[in-house]
Amino acid sequence: MKAVRIHEFGGPEVLRYEDVPDPKPRNDQVLVRVRACALNHLDIWVRKGLPGVSLPHTLGSDIAGEIVEVGEYVSGFKPGQRVLLAPMHFCNHCAKCVAGLQNQCPEFTVLGNRVDGGNCELIAVPTVNVIPIPDSLDFNQAASVPLVFLTAWHMLVGRAGIRPGQTVLVLGASSGVGIAAIQIAKLFHARVITTAGDEKKLEKARALGADHGINHYKQKISEEVKKITNKEGVDIVIEHVGAATWEESIKSLKPAGTLVTCGATTGPNVGLELRFVYSRQLSILGSYMGTIIRSADTRLCRTSETGGGSHISFERHSRRARAHGKKPDVRQNRAEPVGML
Repeated sequence: MKAVRIHEFGGPEVLRYEDVPDPKPRNDQVLVRVRACALNHLDIWVRKGLPGVSLPHTLGSDIAGEIVEVGEYVSGFKPGQRVLLAPMHFCNHCAKCVAGLQNQCPEFTVLGNRVDGGNCELIAVPTVNVIPIPDSLDFNQAASVPLVFLTAWHMLVGRAGIRPGQTVLVLGASSGVGIAAIQIAKLFHARVITTAGDEKKLEKARALGADHGINHYKQKISEEVKKITNKEGVDIVIEHVGAATWEESIKSLKPAGTLVTCGATTGPNVGLELRFVYSRQLSILGSYMGTIIRSADTRLCRTSETGGGSHISFERHSRRARAHGKKPDVRQNRAEPVGML
């Protein structure tokens, strides 16, 4: 098959389009023909060089395609079925995996990071990673979903425990995680404040559901947050920018607020005033990717066109939603897919 691989670290010039052996799936795996593989910022970092990456290496975390072959032990899937792949690798038998905490598995990594990814024609993966996609999504749209929606969902739902009526600050409205976090927060009937570097990006964020926008080049984030919230601050900050926004993110929290971070695009080293943290009883949480759940609790249910771009929404049909007084949005979806949380 054809694949794009790197044999050394560097810029785009190290990418090589070449022939590689076809993968041979195990009896418990599914062979998928890749129809679309999105470009994630992780691909750039890996290409430039990250620890634990063996060369030659195939990049690509966000994969959508169709099943070509199913292993002898596989049930519930068939050739020709359209699927996306949960973008992670784990052992699936250690204590953490058995407990449903796959992102704490000692072998855990992202597809395309320490294991080969989807910049190829065929990929073999365990069935636990395979998620059917609805007819309403084409392959390009489906490939835009896995990593960023998994990350944002785990940040908001798995770590911060978002509740209806809360106020959420989402950094970087036009980033993948930002786009996903805005929509997930609105799904939970939260008020969303977001940031971007120009009005065009803020307009798109409002089209996705953001209630307020801050131009972080022209306005001070924490000051604008205080104006919008009548000096209260926000319940949750979705932070993935790092050093450039860290101080403003901390200052934007209300007492007992929660900051969740999943990245450090502008740098990993930040300052922290401990007296400010403990006196205001703030929670600072790390979040890495997410976990696999076998249920229809989290469903990729619809797309609509907004502002000229694809708008992808998740609906959560669960006791939690009902407990918070949210009426589940029940749409026709006969599949019972593996979900991501």
